[in-house]
Amino acid sequence: MDNIDNSIDVIIMGAGIGGSAAAIQLAEKGHQVLLLDQQVFPRHKTCGEFMSPETKEMLAYLGVDPLEHGVNPTTMKQARIILPSGKEMEARLPGDAWGISRYELDLMLHKKALELGVKIKTKAMVTHVQQQEDHTYLIETKQGQIRETYHAKAVIGAYGIRKPRGVPADQEAERKDLEVFVGVKSHYTGIQAAEEVELYFCDGGYVGISPVKEGVVNIAALLSFDMVQRSGKSIEEILSEAASTNPRLSDRLSKGIPVQGSQVSISPVRLSEAPEPWSFFPHIGDAMLMIPPLCGDGMSIALRSSMICSIATDQYLKGKLTYLEWESNYTLEANREFSDLLRRARRIQKMAFSKVNQIFPIIGQLFPSLPSYLVKSTRLSELGVTKS
Repeated sequence: MDNIDNSIDVIIMGAGIGGSAAAIQLAEKGHQVLLLDQQVFPRHKTCGEFMSPETKEMLAYLGVDPLEHGVNPTTMKQARIILPSGKEMEARLPGDAWGISRYELDLMLHKKALELGVKIKTKAMVTHVQQQEDHTYLIETKQGQIRETYHAKAVIGAYGIRKPRGVPADQEAERKDLEVFVGVKSHYTGIQAAEEVELYFCDGGYVGISPVKEGVVNIAALLSFDMVQRSGKSIEEILSEAASTNPRLSDRLSKGIPVQGSQVSISPVRLSEAPEPWSFFPHIGDAMLMIPPLCGDGMSIALRSSMICSIATDQYLKGKLTYLEWESNYTLEANREFSDLLRRARRIQKMAFSKVNQIFPIIGQLFPSLPSYLVKSTRLSELGVTKS
């Protein structure tokens, strides 16, 4: 069954945090929005599930309150880094952070989007994207045995690191690290967690532990592909192997019981060298920028980029910007917002994996303000945004 008469204002490819947030903002501006994702929701996703103050601010801006949905996020007040030697460094977070499951967060965002009239189609694979001479787009999708073609005035890429097969490749934009990582995540019970995010360095990467609700912690790791290949097939085996090189992490994991159904992984993960805000259409979230998880808050980047993109896209759809101005305005603003953040994050990432990382705790004791500076330097600032 084919349908070639579907005309819509905006198609957003990817229904995660960034895509859902963009859909909410554009729908509030009066635009018809279709949100596509090739996976099903709700589901667990590979994510640190750490919600910084700037992320909380954006969630309030979107009009999404976890408490109204019966979700009680945990609170984190500081970060603690633990090296394989057992030495550690801690820093006060710039404002209280929340721990919240992506399973629950995505549900809340989708509910808000649906209330605003956004159409959401899951298990829908984008098979082809073609830009027309008038700068509109033809999007071909397959949902089971149903194939449809949509005509959209604007398209936004929010598909994370996995570009749909039908999206054209931009060779100049493929500027990624050659080193390949694997991201893994699992919820655990039985591990007591304080009001902090714990970050454990190990051979081949690092593992983070943070509380997400009463009695449950999220354990997320970014590990080298080579290390994962040697570790076994299950998420539990991979995390156990990583922990074997950090005794304190190994002790923490030994007390935990995996929550069945919460195990997910993603590969290949290549960290960005520069933001990629545009290639045929705007990109947001991880489709634009894959920042080292050690050094930044991916949720806040996804939400902030969705706001910047939605403002420019709204102006374009209302005829206030030409196509070229839409591209240039969003690209300039995204680079201004995220380029310096990425450079700082990459520098800290390289230092963290160098041999001198063993002296970080000593330096932190000599200069007490250093740990807090490092935390703040890799975070976005709050904007003070409110609903008009």
